[in-house]
Amino acid sequence: MSAKTDLRRRFRQRRLALLPAAEPGMQQVAAQHLPPLLRGEQRLGLYWPLPGEADLRGLGEHPELAQRLALPRVQDEALHYRAWCAGDPLSNDATRIPAPAAGPDLPAASLGLLLAPALAADRRGIRLGYGGGWFDRLRSDPLWGAVPALAVLPAGCVVDELPCDRWDLPFNGWLDEQGLHWLHPV
Repeated sequence: MSAKTDLRRRFRQRRLALLPAAEPGMQQVAAQHLPPLLRGEQRLGLYWPLPGEADLRGLGEHPELAQRLALPRVQDEALHYRAWCAGDPLSNDATRIPAPAAGPDLPAASLGLLLAPALAADRRGIRLGYGGGWFDRLRSDPLWGAVPALAVLPAGCVVDELPCDRWDLPFNGWLDEQGLHWLHPV
C-alpha cells in the first residue's frame, strides 16, 4: 500500500469525524470572507460535495454570490467549469458527480477563486485529494494556475507536511472553520 493510499484512508476517517462540528464554521467563514475576493463578474468555483465533504452549496443563497457560482464538470478526460445557480438542471459527469447539465465551459479568467475539497492539506499548500488528479491537471494550465485556489477541510486535517509528487501543485492556502489561511499572496 502506498503512503498516499494509507493517508487517504486515515484522513477520510478523520475528516468524517471532524466535519459535523467543523462544517457550520466553514460555511460561516465562506459566506463572510469569500464574496469580497471576487472582482467584477468573476465567479466562485465551488464543488458538489461528496459524502464527508463540507457542503458550501448554501452560498447559492448568499445575495452577493447567488448568480456568481460555477461547478466543475468532468468530461472528455478534463475538468471544466460551468455557471451554476441553485435549482439549475444537473446531470452526472464522467465521474458520476452532479454537474451543470447545460451551458458553455467557462474560461479561467471568468473565475476569481477555486475551492477544492481535501482529505488533508499541509502548510506548504499541498492538498491530498482522492487521487484522480483533476485539479492538478486543470491547474497545470498556466491560465487556470493563475486562478487562486483554496483547499476546503476541517482544521484538524491540516498537517505540517504531506508526501508530494512532481505533479502536485500547491494551493494558495485553505479554508477551515477557523478562517482563510493564505500561503501565497493573491
